[in-house]
Amino acid sequence: MNTANGLNTVATDSRNTRVSPGTAMRDQEHRLFQRVQEQMDRAAEAIDLAPEVRKILAMPACEVGVNFPVRMDDGRIEMFSGYRVQHNNVLGPFKGGIRYHADVSLDEVRALAAWMTIKCALVDIPFGGAKGGVQVDPAKLSRREVERLTRRFVYALGANIGPGYDVPAPDVNTDARTMAWIVDTYAATLPPQERYRASAVVTGKPVSAGGSVGREKATGQGVVDLIEMWATDQRCEIVDLSYTVQGFGKVGSWAARVLKDKGAKLLAVQDATGAIKSDAAEGLDADALADHVKKTGGVVGFPGAQAISKETFYATRADVFIPAALENQVTAETARVLNVRLVAEGANGPTTPEGDSVLRERRIAVLPDVLCNAGGVIVSYFEWLQNRGGTVWNAAEVNRQLRAILERAYVRTKEMASEHALDWRSAAYATALRRIEQVYAERGIFP
Repeated sequence: MNTANGLNTVATDSRNTRVSPGTAMRDQEHRLFQRVQEQMDRAAEAIDLAPEVRKILAMPACEVGVNFPVRMDDGRIEMFSGYRVQHNNVLGPFKGGIRYHADVSLDEVRALAAWMTIKCALVDIPFGGAKGGVQVDPAKLSRREVERLTRRFVYALGANIGPGYDVPAPDVNTDARTMAWIVDTYAATLPPQERYRASAVVTGKPVSAGGSVGREKATGQGVVDLIEMWATDQRCEIVDLSYTVQGFGKVGSWAARVLKDKGAKLLAVQDATGAIKSDAAEGLDADALADHVKKTGGVVGFPGAQAISKETFYATRADVFIPAALENQVTAETARVLNVRLVAEGANGPTTPEGDSVLRERRIAVLPDVLCNAGGVIVSYFEWLQNRGGTVWNAAEVNRQLRAILERAYVRTKEMASEHALDWRSAAYATALRRIEQVYAERGIFP
């Protein structure tokens, strides 16, 4: 079992291979994880973090790599590779999503797990950081093939996930239905008298299968809550703001829909299919656009909108830009053409270090990903609590508790930035690292 000091043991289960951190860190293709480490180091130096904590967080506690067969609809057997990286669990069970994407790599999953460690510590919920993924383009598989892949992946992970140990959630190209398949598969591995606890093995489930109301829109809701807090600090009203969105999936579309309800104006959207801008003074209708994307698979072709280039999209004048797609979208080049006051990071790692530097030089404010998109893991925590306690919260309670946790994290980050003269990204990291350092100081290192 993993221990809180960042060490791991090697499993003997022939269905999976547990890779020691020492072996993994010899991998030369660890650029994304290296970026996370550089962000941690910058914050650690600013607050003089204990050197032993820096050492522990410099490598994941455990990395699981699995190769597993899946029977396709035509009877062929195909092999797939998947990963589960468990970065740190000093604050509580590992927590993090599972993504299905052709470009999933161990380095990417490792970085996402580390970001989750920081995110949970920043918002002060009792989870550690983990992440998982399978190298696959699910668009090329049928629904039944995706289901069989999911079930085989969960079976291959075996005891590496569990309600009190490591709790996955949806991520890129996975959803509530995927989580329901995981629950059902995990339950089948338990003795009959213990299957009642299977629902807490994942979060982001359908409400009918033990999910929480508000979980689907939680990340987007959190993005909006934080934009509203920033607007209050700027002495303006959210109803007066205009914004653009990159990526119109679970995060971007929900952020846009919530912002629409608050009166903000959506001017332009970009996704994998292209970019569009509004032809109307009132902006794009976020609800209608979400319906269009659900039917067609992308924003291009939305009635009443004009197709624009990627360059024009980035240069669109607005108050807020919400990157809600994949990593590395705000580069030095794109940061130079952005014409906004605030970048609210709905995605994980959307801004490169070079892009960050340009944003700072141009005095464009940033709500960093570890704070801005934390709404999802917070409401996942609520769902986990409800599953473990046998209770059900209503939507008003979920929204109230989410707002309260985000507001405390926002204030702590702002105070850290002021106290140490830090940018907000470094301040968010520093706030999280202080929390982790406190726990290690109180618990010590076993033995």
